[in-house]
Amino acid sequence: MAEVTETTQAAQQIALPDGVKGAVHDWGSDQTAFKKVPWGKAMMWIFLLSDTFVFSCFLISYMTVRWSTTDPWPNTSQVFSLDFAGTPVPLLLIAIMTFILITSSGTMVMAVNYGYRKNRKMTAFWLILTAIFGASFVGMQAFEWSKLIAEGVRPWGNPFGAAQFGSSFFMITGFHGFHVSIGVIFLFIVTYKVMRGDYDDDGRKGFFTSRKGNYEIVETMGLYWHFVDLVWVFIFAFFYLW
Repeated sequence: MAEVTETTQAAQQIALPDGVKGAVHDWGSDQTAFKKVPWGKAMMWIFLLSDTFVFSCFLISYMTVRWSTTDPWPNTSQVFSLDFAGTPVPLLLIAIMTFILITSSGTMVMAVNYGYRKNRKMTAFWLILTAIFGASFVGMQAFEWSKLIAEGVRPWGNPFGAAQFGSSFFMITGFHGFHVSIGVIFLFIVTYKVMRGDYDDDGRKGFFTSRKGNYEIVETMGLYWHFVDLVWVFIFAFFYLW
């Protein structure tokens, strides 16, 4: 009995410092750390964190391949140029795509703003405008792909230089374009449900419907869309400007 008491006292003496103990207590319970955070938003943050690692791996791999290849890397200003009035303009289409996607981030902010106010019509308007911008971006990317494929660019080679250029281009832009396409689909779905009044106090339940009187799904979609826009900024800087 005495040995048990001494062991208990020894365990009590080996206590964590107040700072570490407090952090463990705060993060050890969802009721403490995430009491006022909707689960949908928390799960979106976790998904975006994991997706950040994936895109980071892609961009790091791209930089590694470009530094290590012995063949000359294609001049992106020439590869991605478009003729305008008979004159080739470097990165013209890419600049338009970037402008559209950055603008869509602003329209998404407006949708979230009106979602907080539970303004159904204005929320739906800005959501549908964001979806149109996103669909335009995907359409331009499809045109860009078709143009390069017609010029002979393939995942295993291309006529402009290093063979790794094609695989890097299709992998990175394709994965990002897939994210934008999924976002556009969900934007149209959420827009339809907002217009139907599913998120109002007297709305009806259904797929992708949170609590009545709550437009938090719009904010959750905003997190995803801003992430997609931010990733494109890095792709634009690393792939097209470098």
